[in-house]
Amino acid sequence: MEVDAAKLIGAGLAVVGLGGVGVGIGNIFSSMISAGARNPAAIPSVQTFMWIGFALVEAVALYALLIALLLLFVF
Repeated sequence: MEVDAAKLIGAGLAVVGLGGVGVGIGNIFSSMISAGARNPAAIPSVQTFMWIGFALVEAVALYALLIALLLLFVF
Protein backbone atom coordinates (compact mmCIF):
# COMPACT_ATOMS: atom_id res chain seq x y z
CA MET A 1 0.00 0.00 0.00
CA GLU A 2 1.29 3.43 -0.84
CA VAL A 3 1.89 5.97 1.89
CA ASP A 4 -0.60 8.46 0.41
CA ALA A 5 -3.36 5.87 0.38
CA ALA A 6 -2.64 4.98 4.01
CA LYS A 7 -2.82 8.68 4.95
CA LEU A 8 -6.23 9.03 3.35
CA ILE A 9 -7.56 5.88 4.99
CA GLY A 10 -6.24 6.99 8.38
CA ALA A 11 -7.76 10.45 8.03
CA GLY A 12 -11.10 8.92 7.06
CA LEU A 13 -11.04 6.64 10.09
CA ALA A 14 -10.17 9.57 12.35
CA VAL A 15 -13.22 11.49 11.14
CA VAL A 16 -15.62 8.58 11.74
CA GLY A 17 -15.95 9.80 15.32
CA LEU A 18 -17.82 12.87 14.09
CA GLY A 19 -20.95 10.77 13.67
CA GLY A 20 -21.01 10.15 17.40
CA VAL A 21 -20.41 13.83 18.04
CA GLY A 22 -23.48 14.74 16.02
CA VAL A 23 -25.59 12.28 17.96
CA GLY A 24 -24.18 13.56 21.25
CA ILE A 25 -24.91 17.20 20.47
CA GLY A 26 -28.43 16.34 19.37
CA ASN A 27 -28.98 14.38 22.57
CA ILE A 28 -27.71 17.24 24.75
CA PHE A 29 -29.96 19.86 23.20
CA SER A 30 -33.01 17.59 22.99
CA SER A 31 -32.63 16.84 26.69
CA MET A 32 -32.34 20.55 27.42
CA ILE A 33 -35.52 21.31 25.49
CA SER A 34 -37.34 18.48 27.25
CA ALA A 35 -36.17 19.63 30.68
CA GLY A 36 -37.17 23.22 29.92
CA ALA A 37 -40.60 22.17 28.74
CA ARG A 38 -41.23 20.12 31.87
CA ASN A 39 -39.91 22.65 34.39
CA PRO A 40 -39.20 26.15 33.05
CA ALA A 41 -37.96 27.32 36.45
CA ALA A 42 -35.05 24.86 36.27
CA ILE A 43 -33.66 26.20 32.98
CA PRO A 44 -30.89 28.37 34.53
CA SER A 45 -29.49 25.48 36.58
CA VAL A 46 -29.71 22.98 33.72
CA GLN A 47 -28.33 25.36 31.12
CA THR A 48 -24.90 25.52 32.76
CA PHE A 49 -24.50 21.76 32.55
CA MET A 50 -25.77 21.83 28.97
CA TRP A 51 -23.00 24.20 27.88
CA ILE A 52 -20.35 22.19 29.71
CA GLY A 53 -21.54 18.99 28.02
CA PHE A 54 -21.66 20.72 24.66
CA ALA A 55 -18.08 21.96 25.07
CA LEU A 56 -16.82 18.50 25.99
CA VAL A 57 -18.57 16.83 23.06
CA GLU A 58 -17.36 19.53 20.67
CA ALA A 59 -13.81 18.99 21.93
CA VAL A 60 -14.00 15.40 20.70
CA ALA A 61 -14.90 16.72 17.24
CA LEU A 62 -11.96 19.11 17.27
CA TYR A 63 -9.59 16.34 18.35
CA ALA A 64 -10.82 14.11 15.52
CA LEU A 65 -10.35 16.93 13.01
CA LEU A 66 -6.89 17.67 14.37
CA ILE A 67 -5.81 14.04 14.03
CA ALA A 68 -7.18 13.87 10.49
CA LEU A 69 -5.34 17.03 9.46
CA LEU A 70 -2.12 15.84 11.10
CA LEU A 71 -2.34 12.56 9.22
CA LEU A 72 -2.96 14.33 5.91
CA PHE A 73 -0.46 17.14 6.05
CA VAL A 74 2.27 16.42 8.62
CA PHE A 75 3.12 12.73 8.51
